[in-house]
Amino acid sequence: MPKRGYHHGNLRQALVDAALELIAERGPMGFTLSEAAKLAGVTPAAVYRHFDGREALIAEAALQGYAIFADLMEFAYDDGRPTALAAFEATGRAYLAFARKYPGHYVAMFESGIPVNASADLARAAERSRGVLERAAMELARHIPPEKRPPAAMVSAHVWALSHGVVELFARGAPGGRAPYPPEDLLETGVGIYLRGLGLIPPDT
Repeated sequence: MPKRGYHHGNLRQALVDAALELIAERGPMGFTLSEAAKLAGVTPAAVYRHFDGREALIAEAALQGYAIFADLMEFAYDDGRPTALAAFEATGRAYLAFARKYPGHYVAMFESGIPVNASADLARAAERSRGVLERAAMELARHIPPEKRPPAAMVSAHVWALSHGVVELFARGAPGGRAPYPPEDLLETGVGIYLRGLGLIPPDT
């Protein structure tokens, strides 16, 4: 694997980029700091000017991933346009798109064992992405009397779990292998069944 090198003054990001490449290829535990340094084109000692260990490096990769993820979710949601349902479904497609386009970030965020409260910045970034889905769930349930509405946090957690399952099994070449249907269709159908069961969308929608 060739050295990627780095621009002067951007060593920290060069190391993160190297780690992301290694994470996507080998998993979060499949590389050493020395290998990340070599891929970035610097000495192992240079890593410690910015990170006190591999976990800190992976946590920075996760932080950047959550920031990208939240931006994508907010863009997909588009303040609930054109309809609450269409916007909600768009967030699910954004989840799948993120996992495909940013595999290193995705693994650092969800499969590295780094807790979201590892730092205040990481916690805020993770909360922003979750907040988009909760807001989407709240808007979708607005037509239901308050006392009968399912908790938005519960709905968003269930849909998040469903999205994650589709990604892990069918969208990343993981254990489930090739899906019988496109992952986007599996997710949209599953979310639709779930939302109808809660009464959030009419049966004939």
